Amino acid sequence: MFIDRAKIYVKGGDGGNGVVAFRREKYVPRGGPSGGDGGKGGDVILKVDPGLSTLMDFRYKVHYKAERGSHGQGSNKIGRSAEDLIIRVPPGTVVKDSETGEVLADLVEQGQTFIAARGGRGGRGNARFASSIHKAPDFAEKGEPGEERWIVLELKLIADVGLIGFPNAGKSTLLSRITSARPKIADYPFTTLSPNLGVVDPGTGEGRSFVVADIPGLIEGAHEGMGLGHEFLRHVERTRLLVHVIDAAGLENDPIEGFYIINRELNQYSIRLSQKPQLVAANKMDLPEARENYARIEAALKKEGYEVMPISSATGQGVKELILKVRQKLDEIPDKAETAEIKQYTIQAGEPFKINKGGQVFTVSGNTVEKLVAMTDLENESAVRRLQRVFKQIGLDEALKKEGIKPGDCVKIGSAEFYYLE
Repeated sequence: MFIDRAKIYVKGGDGGNGVVAFRREKYVPRGGPSGGDGGKGGDVILKVDPGLSTLMDFRYKVHYKAERGSHGQGSNKIGRSAEDLIIRVPPGTVVKDSETGEVLADLVEQGQTFIAARGGRGGRGNARFASSIHKAPDFAEKGEPGEERWIVLELKLIADVGLIGFPNAGKSTLLSRITSARPKIADYPFTTLSPNLGVVDPGTGEGRSFVVADIPGLIEGAHEGMGLGHEFLRHVERTRLLVHVIDAAGLENDPIEGFYIINRELNQYSIRLSQKPQLVAANKMDLPEARENYARIEAALKKEGYEVMPISSATGQGVKELILKVRQKLDEIPDKAETAEIKQYTIQAGEPFKINKGGQVFTVSGNTVEKLVAMTDLENESAVRRLQRVFKQIGLDEALKKEGIKPGDCVKIGSAEFYYLE
């Protein structure tokens, strides 16, 4: 089954906790703190695997979580960092933020990687908090939580040539004649329910082979979701050249009118698609109606600057000439797929905090302050006192007073709740 869109949840591993420990060696009279730091959590990494051609695997597994780092140990031993979680994706995978729709990465090359969620750093052990004033700290940090988010994966097939046109124009028959691909073919619309790929070998001395994609389901209104075309228009974006297959016999619609309908759909979906070079294949020339229409079709489309080639997918007439012309056109077009720039994603710190007042409850949000709370052992009195000092340093106390907080009011930060005291 061909799957070209998936929504998945990714979470980087939490960092390991730092530990509280003190040296107890026989001949070290002032041992002092010796708690080691926790290890870093694993990253969730997307990696291109050319052996894959569909997002089928993501239909059955949606949640991906990397392992957390190991906790620190005494004697200043640092915890082991967790291994990264590698998720393999096919070439042509576009990664988007599920909430904003922003493109985060466009993965097309073999081995290309993208960090979808970073693992948290390890918490610091009590040895890291020792100072000339505080020589025996009895608290340590918890590990930093890993990043987490929902992302959307969209597959855009990477092909040199895209076959476009109305259903029953003969695209699948043409693909089966010029390649070893064997798509399902029948005399009714929407026989082809997913894009099909095939490799064309022009022959010795006639140029390199190239990849052709049969893009199904284009009809009027495809860009708005009519028919099946809206599901597959994205696959046209990767192609370097479009071969517009038209039913020259005009058995179901006027071939010239149909040509412009499809081009309008491309333009309304993306202006870039309408600007791609096109070669017109006037198909079904084995039928008398097609032969009668050909002169009119050629005159109308040549006037617009399109090159028209008469072919018959059923008998093979003109197909060899079409292949050679496609190869010639490809030699004139840059051999590189259009891709979006990779934007390595990290959660932006932004403001340290925001306060939302609701009666006697003050909800404080923000990546910085939530991370502080998550990394604090709230059952350790010394750790809580340090947290309070940090709150003062970042101005949270003053901000709460300005919002009118009173002793006894509740302050929510992340999953923790505090009661405000002067």
